[in-house]
Amino acid sequence: MKFEKRLLQGTLIKRYKRFFVDINYRGKTITSHCPNSGSMMGLLNPDNVVWFSESDNLKRKLKYTLQVINTNKSSVGINTHLTNKIILEALKLKKINSLTKYTNIKAEQKFSDHTRFDFFLSNNKEKCFLEVKNVTLVREKNIAEFPDAVTSRGTKHLKELINAKKKGFKSYILYLIQREDCKFFKIASDIDKEYKKAFDEAQNSGVQILCYDCKLNTEEIIINNQINYEK
Repeated sequence: MKFEKRLLQGTLIKRYKRFFVDINYRGKTITSHCPNSGSMMGLLNPDNVVWFSESDNLKRKLKYTLQVINTNKSSVGINTHLTNKIILEALKLKKINSLTKYTNIKAEQKFSDHTRFDFFLSNNKEKCFLEVKNVTLVREKNIAEFPDAVTSRGTKHLKELINAKKKGFKSYILYLIQREDCKFFKIASDIDKEYKKAFDEAQNSGVQILCYDCKLNTEEIIINNQINYEK
């Protein structure tokens, strides 16, 4: 998935009110939108190098959007609004091995009165729901973790994937690691015990677990390698 424009580089000053970050850009302080509702644990050290986009839309309150943070020599994509775009491109290009058999792709598909999944996939024989989660957290070398904060919404999605499986649908959850310095993925059970409980229940119920990392630069983010899940 290519950015509309080449990203600009600055250094992080601080994040505040969750969706705002101040950035030092060419000696001046600018305020950028931070499109990530998570804690962004481990990413927010002052003076971290950041990359951000600039919008030409005059109606926007903030013209800049934070896209990538560099921490410990690793580039990390933090824009959760791009996650499904990256996956949609990967689905169309048949980059996700377990899902290449599905020929029809629909985004934001309703499952119940209270739940929409990110994707509905189908072919002549099978129907499948796919939920996608963005991953940025690394606390141990080479190990990506999710979630980085308590997520009741994420727990609900796992339980609904179980319900979908019971109703005869194939069910997948895909963890997209927007960084390329990880060899393994695991659930951060110490951060959200209820999510880990729901995750184990989902896996035991036949919900399929997929993990992929990404390649990032100032021009694009693309899906890269499948990553092993560590129990």
